[in-house]
Amino acid sequence: MTIDSSSHVEWTVLVIRLAAEPTRHRVAVWRELRRVGALSLGQGVWAVPHVPVFAAGINRARELTDRAHGETVTLRASGVTDDDARRFESMFTAAREDDWAEFLSDCDKYEAELDKEIAAAKFTLAELDEEEQSLERLRRWHRDITARDVFGAPSASIAAARLRTCTDRLQDYTERVFEALHGAGRDDSA
Repeated sequence: MTIDSSSHVEWTVLVIRLAAEPTRHRVAVWRELRRVGALSLGQGVWAVPHVPVFAAGINRARELTDRAHGETVTLRASGVTDDDARRFESMFTAAREDDWAEFLSDCDKYEAELDKEIAAAKFTLAELDEEEQSLERLRRWHRDITARDVFGAPSASIAAARLRTCTDRLQDYTERVFEALHGAGRDDSA
């Protein structure tokens, strides 16, 4: 879901208070909010656009806080001025750009791994399975970032193209594995 930035955007703001110890509770809440793409505004203060894609993650963070005997205050907010709203959207989009940059870096690593296996002629089913799993992880990650990139960060289209390239590269590698296992030029009609 992409939000039209010319429309009035409301935000869900969470103010979370947890005991300093044990730290596992704070880490669990932090990880959940980072996983859903919440924007950290300061110690214990997080925000996301008020759209359905974030609701489940916000609810999980509240549940984790409650289980740790912490406190959560949830507010609805918007910028006081148009400049405030634009800055907030810009901060959120910058966080998605960081996500996309990390995703693109992992695409580079994925392609480098395929290049290494091709150069070494490592055409085994075990290696193919590993590369398929790595591509599936990239696909899931792409879906997750796309879901939370509600303002449409500039790198989103680049990331989509890179994922297609990785998919094409795996197809090429798959064909090489097939050829290595079944022999080039073999006549299967006999």
